Amino acid sequence: MEKTFEKKKTYNGWGAKAAKSVMKRKPEINPKMKWEYEDGVVLEGMYLLWKQTGDREYLDYIQRNLDLFVDGVGNIPKYSLKEFNIDHVNNGKILLDLYKETRDERYKKAADLLREQLRRHPRTKEGSFWHKQIYPYQVWLDGLYMGSVFYGKHVHFFGKEEDWEDVINQFLLCEKNTKDEKSGLLHHAYDEMRAQPWADKQTGLSKHYWGRSIGWFAMALVDVLDFLPSSHPQKQRLIEMLEEVLVAVMKVQDKETSLWYQIMDQGTRKGNYLESSCSCMFLYSIAKGVRQGYLGDEWFAVAEKVYEGILDEFITETKEGYINVNKICYVGGLGGADKRDGSFAYYISEPIVTNDHKGVGPFILASAEMEWLNQKRK
Repeated sequence: MEKTFEKKKTYNGWGAKAAKSVMKRKPEINPKMKWEYEDGVVLEGMYLLWKQTGDREYLDYIQRNLDLFVDGVGNIPKYSLKEFNIDHVNNGKILLDLYKETRDERYKKAADLLREQLRRHPRTKEGSFWHKQIYPYQVWLDGLYMGSVFYGKHVHFFGKEEDWEDVINQFLLCEKNTKDEKSGLLHHAYDEMRAQPWADKQTGLSKHYWGRSIGWFAMALVDVLDFLPSSHPQKQRLIEMLEEVLVAVMKVQDKETSLWYQIMDQGTRKGNYLESSCSCMFLYSIAKGVRQGYLGDEWFAVAEKVYEGILDEFITETKEGYINVNKICYVGGLGGADKRDGSFAYYISEPIVTNDHKGVGPFILASAEMEWLNQKRK
């Protein structure tokens, strides 16, 4: 039997409760032992909680789980560089965090292996990373979070100043090729060759504005700014890009709940639904943006309403005290073996699930940022 909680109890450690629910339910974060990007999102949430609280349980959980994948000499046996899958790079961020905490060279070597993938990764003619080798000449918004934040973080710790030009160019090219100038929203993907069945033959764009893909892009922006030097001439442009994306998504926000829909600009269309992962991603991007000074203070009130909406609409607590994150779109993609056509019918046909890491991770991150921001404002 589940119970909901009072809407006003916004600051009550929900991120910590969700993180500890994951720990209890999954001592091994990926029981199938697959190297999957969404696990890294959850672990990044736990690392944020570790930095906030100093509770060693979070760091121990991160290390114990990464040690299931990183061997004694820093290899990642479950990972294949030659797949050239940009998703597989995402977990490199938490490897760098763990190296920073432990100075264990295994984690640096594993992160360097993922950096090597980016050196060899296939690119569009303009210089954007392909989403995957099996998706040639395609740029998906998701990929900016998966690859370019790790790229920037690695440059920050170990790279050369001139490497930032390539990192920043990933964002500039993606925005140029996916942004709708009228609405400011970003299309899920772009096919440089205009060859995919889902791609518009004139623009190369997929048809719809999928909430989670824009959420990945917003989180990528607010995260990469952590590592980009203040003196860099393009830093202000990325800050402006972050605010422009968030202003655009605010225009399609559901005013009653302060949340967002699976297909963002078609909230009244039959079959569309309020989706939790994208709503948490936008909250994270807003809250962190305010805390770091990238966004004005007026965004704090926006964040509070969104957080209340998330708790009211998506979060339940079991009688055992476990947190459930509900109404998560299980997956969203284009083309591939399933020939996903990018239609409205496709996006709403994907399963809606509970406690998938693509929703749990952003909820932990967003909740931790809201707690941190609230403490800072006291």
